[in-house]
Amino acid sequence: MSKYRQNLPQLSGDLFLTDGGLETTLIFHEGLNLPNFAAFDLFRYSDGQKSLEKYFCTYAALATEYRVGLVLESATWRANPDWATKLGYSREDLICIDHQSIQLLQGIRKNYETEQSPIVISGCVGPRGDGYHPEHCMTADEAATYHQEQIAAFQDADADLVTAMTMNYTEEALGITFAAQAIGMPVVISFTVETNGDLPTGQTLKDAIAQIDAATHNGPAYYMINCAHPTHFAHILPTDEPWLGRIRGLRANASTKSHAELDEAEELDAGNPAALGSQYRELKQKLQSLNVLGGCCGTDHRHVRAIYQACASLWWNHMSGTVQLQI
Repeated sequence: MSKYRQNLPQLSGDLFLTDGGLETTLIFHEGLNLPNFAAFDLFRYSDGQKSLEKYFCTYAALATEYRVGLVLESATWRANPDWATKLGYSREDLICIDHQSIQLLQGIRKNYETEQSPIVISGCVGPRGDGYHPEHCMTADEAATYHQEQIAAFQDADADLVTAMTMNYTEEALGITFAAQAIGMPVVISFTVETNGDLPTGQTLKDAIAQIDAATHNGPAYYMINCAHPTHFAHILPTDEPWLGRIRGLRANASTKSHAELDEAEELDAGNPAALGSQYRELKQKLQSLNVLGGCCGTDHRHVRAIYQACASLWWNHMSGTVQLQI
């Protein structure tokens, strides 16, 4: 039985961390081979599973050190039929992997969770196609049908929620929301944007959120932005507009490069962790609901630590003004 599905603790406004760039960490820092950027492929052998466990334990230890919450995303961003077929996986294989991915995180929660550091387990749903380029776009109904099997697998595995990461057009995000609502699974939608702050389709983030909320009666628990650098979207976030309150999570890239530039890059651009932390702090001034903080491509535990160190006082000062930070 899921632990937090009926009462997601991150909705309280308390500070929650999440992990960094899973795939870039495993490829560039651990030297692992991830065909088609598919981290789920590591579940096929024991050393691969140990690598995933080591990765997630790093963030669980960080959250318990700082006595804050943690959202763990399963290593299933590529675990859908289109990408899995390219690697020789069947639909039955994918369901098994979805279950394994949640079980791995449940084991970590058992070992690391404390009263001060609740650990929420999210089933990660990735885009059907490329994360940067919306090709062969589905209707919302087609997207609901396409993703419903994975979402149901996460429900059966007792995940607390599902998170659709790196959504680059509204209809797919809307379909995922429909599919989750149909079986009573909490869902979070995380959009990616280009350097101008708009979705790759040209739609504004504001309009994308409004479209989904209108069609689903505010179906997503909240929204996130991922796989873009703060300099790409800070300028589109005015102060004191109601839609900004729907953005609760941020997982930015380490690099200021565009998606096109990152596609061509042969080396990792890890950016500057301290600078990224400062940019998160500035964004918090605009996004009053923002409380789920992590990273995406190019980031690792150093970046998440720097983000915490830059931002934690904003929460603690608001709550009591007397908490001593463990920095």
